[in-house]
Amino acid sequence: MSDIRPTTPSGTDLDPWLDTYALRAFGLSASEVRALFAVASRPEVVSLAGGMPYVRAIPRELVAGAFDRMLLADAPAALQYGSGQGLPRLREHILTVMAEEGITASVDDVVTTTGSQQAIDLVTKLFIDPGDVILAEGPSYVGALGVFKSFQAVTVHLRMDADGLVPEVLEAAIRDQRSAGKRIKFLYTIPNFHNPAGVTLSAERRPRIVDICRREGVLIVEDNPYGLLWFDAPPPPPLHVLNPEGVVYLGSFSKTFAPGFRVGWAVAPHAVREKLVLAAESAILSPSSFNHHLISEYLESVDWRAQVAVFRDVYRERRDAMLRALEEHLPRLSWNVPNGGFYVWVRLPEELHSKQMLPRAVRELVAYTPGTGFYADGQGGRELRLSFCYPTPEFIEEGIRRLASVIDGELELVRAFAGTGSLAPRQDDGAMAAPPPDLN
Repeated sequence: MSDIRPTTPSGTDLDPWLDTYALRAFGLSASEVRALFAVASRPEVVSLAGGMPYVRAIPRELVAGAFDRMLLADAPAALQYGSGQGLPRLREHILTVMAEEGITASVDDVVTTTGSQQAIDLVTKLFIDPGDVILAEGPSYVGALGVFKSFQAVTVHLRMDADGLVPEVLEAAIRDQRSAGKRIKFLYTIPNFHNPAGVTLSAERRPRIVDICRREGVLIVEDNPYGLLWFDAPPPPPLHVLNPEGVVYLGSFSKTFAPGFRVGWAVAPHAVREKLVLAAESAILSPSSFNHHLISEYLESVDWRAQVAVFRDVYRERRDAMLRALEEHLPRLSWNVPNGGFYVWVRLPEELHSKQMLPRAVRELVAYTPGTGFYADGQGGRELRLSFCYPTPEFIEEGIRRLASVIDGELELVRAFAGTGSLAPRQDDGAMAAPPPDLN
């Protein structure tokens, strides 16, 4: 019997298919956030790194009851293939959820996805050719940056301040990119309780951002997973409200219910919506009917608004614990004060680099996310993201105490060698400016 084995032009011992991959495969890489999970999940490590919702705040009987009722009433349909656009019953509930923030739409406008992450992937797949430009805040969501890179887009970061994306910066970026002959496909933005920066786009700036994009013919992709998780006051209405025909709006149940179900959605202009449905069917044929039926039953039978309010209280308490700990242990640093969401964005002294400091932090049994993971161009060395959503207030305080010890140790080492020339101070990398006076 002849020896039949695959043949390739070349490759490596580790990967004989290396030279046969499509070029876009080389844009796939592990994010710094994901790479931290193995370390951060160790019980002795206080993790301030991952943005994991505190699902223990959901009473078990609420989910179990919805599960049992769904199986009794809808088991055959829940175990079958479904519509590529998603269960109509669930899409009706999504309209109710979005109405909490002022969005009006029809059932046909909604396309369900496997988390809002898949929606980002589908939108990028529909619009991006290699070399096209995506405008995004700097810093920006690491999961979106990974998608943009995989489709060989060029991500151009736009500076933010305490009021979010700066309209003048957006205008200048559009002008500069078009002067250079670049094709801008869309603006990707997280206007509410930004991940990772924690800031919220002000009410005054929202119509200005929408008007600029309308005038310049730039589509807006509005990612809003945290909008209902406000602490002191709800955020301004979504950008989608201001121009439904110019905004693709993304939502998710991952933060307001549970990420394990992996259910999100997109609301898009009619022509875009049709292509989103086709792209979703091409990728997965149909979403999980089981999860759609279960979430629909939960939303019908449980006071989900009250449960969202419980989440708000939990996260507000933890935010406050983190801010108190930062004030006590790291008063020389600067950070934002978020009005919702999961994150505090911290600025380090100029001598330190968040990614280079991380190994020492892990040895001191505390984890955070380096700022470099939230930029496509190597910025972020002087920044880091702290997540307050999952650890208890007591663990948050202990984590910040450990982090303060790490920072003190790094500063002592750097300054000890600064006079010898053996270890030069690290320069600012041009990342997001330090918070202005109205932030701490």
